[in-house]
Amino acid sequence: MRKVISTLSEKLQSGEITSVQLTEKYISAIEAQNPRLNAYVHLTFDEARANAQAADKMIKEGKATALTGVPFTLKDNIATDGLFTTCCSKILQGFKPYYDATVWAKLKAQGAVLLGKTNMDEFAMGSTGETSVYGAPLNPVDNTRVTGGSSGGGAAAVCANLAAYALGSDTGGSIRQPASFCGVVGFKPTYGAVSRYGLLAYGSSLDQIGPMTQSVTDAAIVYDAIRGEDKADGTSVPTSAQKTVLKGDIKGLKIGISEEYFDGVPTEIKGAIDNMISAYEKGGAQVVRVSIPALKLALSVYYIIACAEASSNLGRYDGIRYGYRASNYTSVDDMITKTRTEGFGKEVKKRIMLGTYVLSSGYFDAYYKKACLLRKTVESQMAEAFEKCDVLFAPTAPNTAFKQGYSGGNAVETYLSDVCTVPVNIAGLPAISIPCGKDKNGLPIGMQIIGKKFSDALVLDTAYFAELNGLSKTAEVEGGVKL
Repeated sequence: MRKVISTLSEKLQSGEITSVQLTEKYISAIEAQNPRLNAYVHLTFDEARANAQAADKMIKEGKATALTGVPFTLKDNIATDGLFTTCCSKILQGFKPYYDATVWAKLKAQGAVLLGKTNMDEFAMGSTGETSVYGAPLNPVDNTRVTGGSSGGGAAAVCANLAAYALGSDTGGSIRQPASFCGVVGFKPTYGAVSRYGLLAYGSSLDQIGPMTQSVTDAAIVYDAIRGEDKADGTSVPTSAQKTVLKGDIKGLKIGISEEYFDGVPTEIKGAIDNMISAYEKGGAQVVRVSIPALKLALSVYYIIACAEASSNLGRYDGIRYGYRASNYTSVDDMITKTRTEGFGKEVKKRIMLGTYVLSSGYFDAYYKKACLLRKTVESQMAEAFEKCDVLFAPTAPNTAFKQGYSGGNAVETYLSDVCTVPVNIAGLPAISIPCGKDKNGLPIGMQIIGKKFSDALVLDTAYFAELNGLSKTAEVEGGVKL
């Protein structure tokens, strides 16, 4: 794994390179590579150059942090004052927020350099990146494959060395699954550990912002920079003031293995994870078998709750206040109907209608209320599992990257690709995806390390053991910025 942030930070603070020079390198790489990969949908080069100049001044004044002057990217659903934030949807075309998301405000204060906004499934609804109104981002490992979703553009940018790191959002696996498909690291923190203020909501009780990087070391640096309680987000909670310390000492660590996580997972993927588990056992960890029967219900629970929350959250997009508005209409009601019909994509409309249905009179108790009760069952069974172990190991996805166009004809199977990731969001747990091998086509395989609530530091440290011992290798592709 390449410690990109650490390496660049050392070069910047030693004076070997300035942030302005480094930023120009990334801009040149994006101009050369992005027309093919479609990782970025909004370029903020003027902002980046201004950020870089401010960062160089901070470095000279001795006020630098590990992220000062380091170029990065934000997912297109994270608010940026005066810069496009469209959720890759026609209905938000031309929209520029008048405020910054808390995570961007924190990074800006530390001298981070914003290169642009990255591609995503429309309103984060998808597992391939193909529902974006700007077209799908391509997987840098194999351009005939998708990046995964919904944070596919960020994963592609990091994999292709078009950004030192990316911030994405994870509602049901949207950081971890594209990280798995593109062969990078993706970390989803505990729900509430990172402020969601300024994240345009999909499922408010499930959404979480987190980093995608080329190493666990880098993921820990970014996590420390963005975490903490925020008065603007009532669901955020205080976190430890101490920096995350990575030692990679796993002696005595209890690794939980739940067979329910491996049901239907191909032998190739299971074998790669088994090899990783064996390496951890040799390092002094202990494997513990646990059972979590409710995992079989998690996917159904997730799609009911997520769609119900989407139905509520996306009600604000009506063409009256901002974004796209239909041009021909006879009344306000007709305008709203036509705006939503024309402005939302097929997948988003499907999920809004499903959510509206499960919330409607006569079906609320049968679907939404039952899903909420079963959510508690998933939470409690996972909590019981953590009474026997410290972390859980599981596949990130039951497949490697799909061929482009796959989701169009296999929507149900595409939904099933979330089966391993959604339990974490349902229970609000921290989880990281790290590369653990390749399949017969040379495509990256991802493995999840899952912890109990607010054991984010332990999850990162457990993953660091794989980095420290060369067990996990991020994908290497041609092009991009060379360190």
